[in-house]
Amino acid sequence: MNRKTLFKTFAILIAALLLSSSGCKDPITPEPPPETKDPDYFAKVFLRREYMDVYYYWYKDVKAANAKLDPLKYDIYEFYDEMLYMKDRWSWMTDKESYLKSEEGTVTGTYGATLKQPVKYFGDYDVKVRFVYPGSPFDKEGVTRGWTLTAVGGVATMELIRAKKFNDEYNKSPQKFTFTDVEGNSHTFTATAATTLSTRSVLMSKVFTGEDFEGLTSPVGYMLYLTFNANMLDDIDNAMQLFREAGVKHLILDLRYNGGGDGRASQRLVDYVAPKSAIGETYVIRKHNDLLAAQDKYSKVEGIAGSLELDALYFITTKSSASASEMVLNGLEPLMNVRHVGDTTYGKPNGMYVLMYPGEDADYTRYNKGDYSNLKWVFLPICFYNQNKDFRDIPDGGIVPANYRPDDLYHDFGPSEDNIRACLTHIASGTYPPLPTKKTKAVTKTSGERLIKIALTEEETNPKYGSYTIPWKNR
Repeated sequence: MNRKTLFKTFAILIAALLLSSSGCKDPITPEPPPETKDPDYFAKVFLRREYMDVYYYWYKDVKAANAKLDPLKYDIYEFYDEMLYMKDRWSWMTDKESYLKSEEGTVTGTYGATLKQPVKYFGDYDVKVRFVYPGSPFDKEGVTRGWTLTAVGGVATMELIRAKKFNDEYNKSPQKFTFTDVEGNSHTFTATAATTLSTRSVLMSKVFTGEDFEGLTSPVGYMLYLTFNANMLDDIDNAMQLFREAGVKHLILDLRYNGGGDGRASQRLVDYVAPKSAIGETYVIRKHNDLLAAQDKYSKVEGIAGSLELDALYFITTKSSASASEMVLNGLEPLMNVRHVGDTTYGKPNGMYVLMYPGEDADYTRYNKGDYSNLKWVFLPICFYNQNKDFRDIPDGGIVPANYRPDDLYHDFGPSEDNIRACLTHIASGTYPPLPTKKTKAVTKTSGERLIKIALTEEETNPKYGSYTIPWKNR
């Protein structure tokens, strides 16, 4: 929809809002205060009237209450949170700097690893490395997935966790770390956190053959995809070129740590992996509120030069697989032979538009040209729900895999890692292997002591985790 058409769509609504609020005045505050008193006052008013009263999926449920909120009583983050529907655990906002860094794949003040305790299945409270970003401080020290962090600053990791000091010590820079590798060897080194670290959306793309895994009769593609980033579409292109040139007919798409992202990247991925028979078929339906019903979108498989013609597509997921990851899985299941292994996904059945402030027509014209010099705030309220072509929703509790597998933090990514091994075994034999043996608890407790599981991963600590975003280019 172009700008003029969208403007006409909301003209009556905006006019009614203006009349009901006595011109341009906020219904709570008779006269807008000087910006020197509250520099975000006008941003709050704009957010409520232009965005939350129009785009927000649950606008009907909150509009009356939101009209009574006094913008002067809250900072802008608090004001935004106060306006959300009580069942909304997904909407969020951010500032210009954080948004642009996320779009560029830039991480600041990091050692370059994500950590996890494999408690759920293995009963192991040790702190394990899930993955390491290439070129990061830990990568330069040789740290890989599966290593165990045993001490930070010369103090045992579990002692720090029990004392609730782990995060404070871990985030100090420089810091001394002690790890045990997958062979049982100890490594101690001092590292300095990277001020900025550029990351990529594809952490690994590889082709497995019979030389890598006994029983494979044809090459199998493997892609560990971390985020749907529209600025890194070439990551998808490069991986698919590798698979196409190898003659891959089975693809393992590892989304176990993918929290979602931009709909343009999900479209690119779908176009590559969906079969030619699916071109023109709907893979996702975006359902809006009644004001935006005309925006309901049936996104279709468009096809792309160099697409794969797969016999089967295997998804690996965990609780960290959210939003756009779930949408792709849900959307492709009716269109092709999809196999799902791993753990139940995060459970984010909806998506957001990227709404910006300042947000007048002229501002969006600049943003669409890549000029964000005037940008201050970015709002990502839930604006639509996702369904597949069979009108099947993504459950709030996540998508349950047909073959449950725990996240194997004891092996690096490859044929020995349980989830990957399960997919390769099924491709080679048509059956899945037994679940891995549970480990002996790495931490024992004395009488009266309580074992502590510390939340180390973003999806466990950040209610904003998971996104399926569509840039809103018009006002």
